[in-house]
Amino acid sequence: MKEYLFNFKERLGYEEIFLEREKVNVPKSLNIRDNEINENINFGYKVILPGERLVEDKFAKYSSVIILFHGLNERSWDKYIPWAEYLSTHTQMPLLLFPISLHINRSPQLWSDPRAMQRLVNMEKEVKKEESEELLSDQNLTFVNYALSTRIKASPYRFYLGGRETVLNVCQLMEEIRAGHSPIFTKECLVNIFSYSIGSLLSQVLLMANPFDYFSESKLFMFCGGSLFSEMNGNSRMIMDRDSFELLNYYYHNDFINDYELSNSPKDSIYMAFLAHIDKELKQKERYAFYKKARNRIRAVSLKKDIVIPSSGIRNAMGPIWKKCLKELDFPFKYSHETPFPTIEKGRSVELDYWFEKVFSPAALFLKQQ
Repeated sequence: MKEYLFNFKERLGYEEIFLEREKVNVPKSLNIRDNEINENINFGYKVILPGERLVEDKFAKYSSVIILFHGLNERSWDKYIPWAEYLSTHTQMPLLLFPISLHINRSPQLWSDPRAMQRLVNMEKEVKKEESEELLSDQNLTFVNYALSTRIKASPYRFYLGGRETVLNVCQLMEEIRAGHSPIFTKECLVNIFSYSIGSLLSQVLLMANPFDYFSESKLFMFCGGSLFSEMNGNSRMIMDRDSFELLNYYYHNDFINDYELSNSPKDSIYMAFLAHIDKELKQKERYAFYKKARNRIRAVSLKKDIVIPSSGIRNAMGPIWKKCLKELDFPFKYSHETPFPTIEKGRSVELDYWFEKVFSPAALFLKQQ
């Protein structure tokens, strides 16, 4: 396997996102405006190749690629490298690991510093302890989720804005590929997607909105993802705390729709596709029509004990065609949404490998088929 890092500088939608970000509040404890985070504008994305193909000391360009989108509140690609390597090997296609806005290498290093974040968690818990006798053990505020939790509480609009920015980033990437500016992909390169968790919501919006008709032929394989927003449960020590998730849920069922309609913010296909995935009743006719038309291009695998992205939420998103597109699995070992393939005790690696194959072998087969 060969791994390369390519530079990306945000251009498409930059001014729009910048102006929208001026509306969001800054958490006092983090003390940095989103527009001041340079690594979110200039960053690198990884490409894993199944093998190096050279013609006269130059890359022989690939005519297909799989983009991998990660989950919410991720600060590293570590979990995803084995997934990407498997898919690249078994499809013989490059895997492009694209970071979501203000995640992975697009976020300040401070947000990944356990000591710094734990110090802020302790300070916040002390303040809450003085203000209330309520037990804090069930709030799930940890050094892992502190940065996201605090930023969501300051302005839940960040959630949509980060997703919108990432969609525009991917459209810019597609624009560069179609213009022949990619050093590794042909202009006609077929782009498919493997997504996990919140990366699946991003992918659903991307395919339904289909900006510039870039994704008319793209296939999408979702793992532990694809639910309506209303049926997700982000209250997790690894994702965000209870208060943040409750605020986020309330905001997108109430204030977001009302405020956005009255604002001058863009109300294009990206917005409409996101709106269609908030709740079962919102834009249901349009959402069902999309999945019916795209039913041969979309597959999903859910996990029975996944409480963050439940199978029921995926079924309700897809509507009547879910039986063709969705398969639910239940691993015989202890797992969670955040850690579907845990490090388990010695002697059970064969079992883990078996279930890993049950997810990724069908994914590879589906994504490599023309």
